[in-house]
Amino acid sequence: MTVFNLHQIISSITHNSLTTYRTRNSKVPNAAYADTADKKGAVFAVRKKTDFANGRVRGFIVTSKETLAKEANSLTHWTPNTYQRFGYTDETRTYIKGFEDANLSQINTFVVDIDTKRHSVNDIMLACIDYSVGEPSMVLETPNGYQVYFMLSQPIFISNKNNFRSLVVAKRIANNLKLSLSSVNADMYCNDFGFFRMPNAHNVVWYSEARYTVKELINWSMRQDDEESRTLFVVPHKMTSRSVMESEWFAALLHATDIKGQKGQIGRNNTLFTLALVCYQEGMDKGRAYDLLDEFNSNLNYPLSVFDMRATINSAYCGKYNGASRSYVEALLETYVVGSSEFSVSLGSTYWYKHKKARKDRVRSHYEEWEQDIIDYLTAEQGALEPFVWHTQKELCAAVGIAQSSLNVVMKKSKKLLKTVVGRGCTAKTGWTTIGLFLTHIMRMHRAQSAAFKQGLDAMINSYVALLMPIGGYEPLRVILARRDGPPDEQLTMLLYHEAAS
Repeated sequence: MTVFNLHQIISSITHNSLTTYRTRNSKVPNAAYADTADKKGAVFAVRKKTDFANGRVRGFIVTSKETLAKEANSLTHWTPNTYQRFGYTDETRTYIKGFEDANLSQINTFVVDIDTKRHSVNDIMLACIDYSVGEPSMVLETPNGYQVYFMLSQPIFISNKNNFRSLVVAKRIANNLKLSLSSVNADMYCNDFGFFRMPNAHNVVWYSEARYTVKELINWSMRQDDEESRTLFVVPHKMTSRSVMESEWFAALLHATDIKGQKGQIGRNNTLFTLALVCYQEGMDKGRAYDLLDEFNSNLNYPLSVFDMRATINSAYCGKYNGASRSYVEALLETYVVGSSEFSVSLGSTYWYKHKKARKDRVRSHYEEWEQDIIDYLTAEQGALEPFVWHTQKELCAAVGIAQSSLNVVMKKSKKLLKTVVGRGCTAKTGWTTIGLFLTHIMRMHRAQSAAFKQGLDAMINSYVALLMPIGGYEPLRVILARRDGPPDEQLTMLLYHEAAS
């Protein structure tokens, strides 16, 4: 197995958010202490997976790259993204606090969790290149799967301006990355910016210099949104005064009992949190919500501990969340409620109406528009002698104004476009056409060949006719030849034999 430089990996991920060396008890000479962080922050780390039990996290706070590199092989998890406030919940400095999205200082990398080994590293790499943003920066092997890192060339800094707008954008990018890797079973419900496996001397199976700018990721994410016909910013509209707590879906979810969940699947915490958000959104007193959800939790076949239940309700009522997520509600219903397809999911007094942007305002067009752009281009460029327009993929993309990844998507989905490759290696040529253009070319060639045959046959017949003496049978023959319309074929031959016989 290739051995990677852990200090280089950690430094590349965290940028300058941590000090390079320990401020105290460092193993390097004092002269190196001048190398400090641009923006002092911290990451959290734990030594074993069981440290996440009982609703609290047993771990410690790390503020230097030196410590991370030294301790990497004894750690199981860390937060690769940096937090601005951090501390311990107890005097013994055992349990850590501060790893909340709103407390993020900066986002250094996006991580996608693949909780299965049904797919090889090569499968994951190809999925990243074909369906996602591109080559991953790093792939870690975990006991049950892999974790894929997409590192940033410069971090996304998080602030509370405009209601954490930068965090909202980052979460949409994270969601699109997970969606793009659904073919290799990416965990859609993994925390976007939480704890992930710590890189060490044994689990890094791929590392490259691939880095992504914030602009690249935003543009890619917007193209993905256009493809799925969804927008990032939506407008609330008044729909009904009826409380969402009176809706059928809320009652069905509230009375579901066989909810547990597992890795890669939303479960009890997600359900409780969603129900609590609805209670908060509808203005229910926290005490009443606690009573309602305590009864829900008690009815579960596998109830949460009182500590976890209370922490989840407190989180929903902290005021940092706008309301329940429709996608989470639909996923919960589909997973745990029989006949969930019959429910219409509304989220109370407002619903989200997506305005489709004008095409000129979109970064990337919808699939049908890309397809039509290619068809229009090929129609204009097709020559009279053959059905294909010969271009490399790069040349076609440049001519049409479409990304190569988008072209790949169109070609896989389209039932109108045709592609052929002639030759191999550097001598290979790629031809592009449509089914309609191909059939039109074949018909045109058939007509041309038929016309040429007719002309040749006419010339041959006329050469014989010119030699005939206008005696008996000449006039009927002239009438038959004059009556011919269309290309000569077997029917004409049969007609001549019939006329001759009669």
